[in-house]
Amino acid sequence: MDDGESGVITRASRYRWWICALLFFGTTICYLDRQVIGILKPNLEKDLRLDDVQFGDVVFWFQALYAAGYLLAGRLNDILRVRRGYALAVAVWSVAAVGHAFVRSFTGLAIARGVLGLSEGGNFPAAIRSVSEWFPRKERALAAGIFNAGSNVGVMVSALLVPWITLTFGWRAAFEVTGVLGFIWLVPWLLCYRQPEDHPSVSKSELALIQSDPPDPPEAVPWLSLLRYRSTWAFVVATALTSPVWWFYLFWVPDFLFKNFHFDLKNIGLPLIVVYLIADVGG
Repeated sequence: MDDGESGVITRASRYRWWICALLFFGTTICYLDRQVIGILKPNLEKDLRLDDVQFGDVVFWFQALYAAGYLLAGRLNDILRVRRGYALAVAVWSVAAVGHAFVRSFTGLAIARGVLGLSEGGNFPAAIRSVSEWFPRKERALAAGIFNAGSNVGVMVSALLVPWITLTFGWRAAFEVTGVLGFIWLVPWLLCYRQPEDHPSVSKSELALIQSDPPDPPEAVPWLSLLRYRSTWAFVVATALTSPVWWFYLFWVPDFLFKNFHFDLKNIGLPLIVVYLIADVGG
């Protein structure tokens, strides 16, 4: 492709899809860390002397602080920019994930889970922000769909990985191994992510494609003004109807299978994969 100035033929780059791959793996790790506790519920009940009510309280603190993390993540990315903001979120949630291995009580588990929820709330806002920086509008839906697929891949990987680690090394090792994956992901993220205009691997033709849309209006949009749009209410209603089912899948289905169908860690993987694969296709 002619660069428009020197007449030199240059090969168009597709570096933006490497960024999408990093977002996919980041989301996969996010859901892998999130799902571990559901699979290990029987182990936690036995060793930490939890009952269903206390486990539900632990889940509540995760969800409450996860919602708070969503609210804070956008402003954090405005201040730090997405490269450092996303890295900070992954670093904190990885510390919290590993921290589950060292808890000795309900209180410790609730604290670790709350910190995990608060920091994991930064995943999707940062990923969407990255897509908006690296993709033209006509490609953003595809890029978002690709990285969002990491959510179901993460829970399916956990269904295979966590039981094996637990049976081999113990449940604390399962939190340690899955938590360390986030630190490994940070290395390519910090090495690879830059603004498209500052990245040496982005060709002029790819940059022109990324920046082909007119800029968004600079003015701030008041939160309450969003309530005037039908699309806002469509999202709120759809989320309110589907999210409780998804959270039940994540945190309670393994225990449901343990207690009602007498599965254990040796054979829980396949039925969980079937459930999440159907959810993936439906989603």
